[in-house]
Amino acid sequence: MRDDLIDLLRTIDAAVLGERIRSARVRAGLTQAQVAADDVSVGYVSRIESGQRRPDSALLVAVAGRLGVTADELLVGVAPDRVSELRLQLDHAELALATGSPTDALEKAAGVLADPAVAELAELRRSAGYVHAGALEATGDLQAAIIELEDLAETSPPDLAWIEGLTSLSRCYRESGELGRAIEVGLQGTRRIEELELDGVDEAIRLTLSVAAAYYEQGDADYAARLCRRAIDRAEAMASPVAKAMAYWNSSAIESMRGNAATALPMTRRALAVIEASNDARNVARLRTQLGILQLLLDPPEPQEALEVLTYAAQELTHTGSGPADMADNLLAQARARFLLGDVESARQQATETGNAVRSSMPLLAADAFALLGQIAVHQDDLDRARSHFQEAVLLLSGVGADRAAAQLWFELAGLFESVGEPAAALDAYRRAAAATGLVATPSRRSAPTRTR
Repeated sequence: MRDDLIDLLRTIDAAVLGERIRSARVRAGLTQAQVAADDVSVGYVSRIESGQRRPDSALLVAVAGRLGVTADELLVGVAPDRVSELRLQLDHAELALATGSPTDALEKAAGVLADPAVAELAELRRSAGYVHAGALEATGDLQAAIIELEDLAETSPPDLAWIEGLTSLSRCYRESGELGRAIEVGLQGTRRIEELELDGVDEAIRLTLSVAAAYYEQGDADYAARLCRRAIDRAEAMASPVAKAMAYWNSSAIESMRGNAATALPMTRRALAVIEASNDARNVARLRTQLGILQLLLDPPEPQEALEVLTYAAQELTHTGSGPADMADNLLAQARARFLLGDVESARQQATETGNAVRSSMPLLAADAFALLGQIAVHQDDLDRARSHFQEAVLLLSGVGADRAAAQLWFELAGLFESVGEPAAALDAYRRAAAATGLVATPSRRSAPTRTR
């Protein structure tokens, strides 16, 4: 018998094992005497089936042979072939998620979870739960993903998969606007990680970076930047390429949102160089999108270079497991680049399609798209349409929580309202943004090609 089965025999509930032996005997149409044979007494078999005795490994193998099953099936509760089938199905679900088919991944993972045999396979059930939650997130169903990840966080042992699950949960909270919860789950997890002395692993650094992003969106940009700096120092000390890439990536994102695009750009390039050497195609595509966005944020911007990078990244995104938010970010950035290059009609069409596509699922991104449409209308001397687009952005923003990204967009909308002669609307937008500090005008949104009259 394999060592792992011997260990399981020592720890399995004797009553559970006994019931499995009894059920297998009944299915086989055997009596207890036939199962006992010459090895043990009938009374001993009876006590095993009632959970009063635990057979040794040799006896269990002999009993399993008479019952026509394997020791694996009696100890695990599932036949080895069935376990292999379920693991293969889960592998296919993971592959579908990694290669940009989250709906297919969702269906396959749900099939694994619905199989009655999984009730006996705790580790497989947990793994399928994480894949299912990841597919829910990738398809945009954040609330369902949060519910599943909350349950997994409560029931999973504190290992690397648990840390990755906490990072996913913190990210989903952040993306759904629940910034306090995003920070809380991260901090609680970090304390537990430190107690277990797991703070030197890549997964722990990812959790720190997710918490930093939530702090930034809550308005504490300086503390978020310090958390990222600490993560970079830890990653450098660990000499972990993955950890360094993630730390530089998140640091660059926060620096860009603070208005320091020139500082963020080399960080992004460094992170991209590391990730490109790995097989993480999804994050390569996402990071390349960020590189293109940063090129638009430079003063002066680099729209032609940005458009080339963004177009290539969009192709990569279609072949990976990136969610709808990643693609929408990319397409909206492409629209800005085209606007800056003077391709106004293409920019208008792309921004319109993106804004309408994410109106209900990602209102902040949709508001950003309508703000860009307002700028395009100003450029075309259609001030009435510009006001309409800006008001649409206001309606979308009014339903978004008071995070830093929303405050930044309110600040920019105020300037745009001023440009179309709407001082009252501009004042209201400034007031809504006033609670946030350190806001800067974003070149990619406020810059535009020279207007023609």
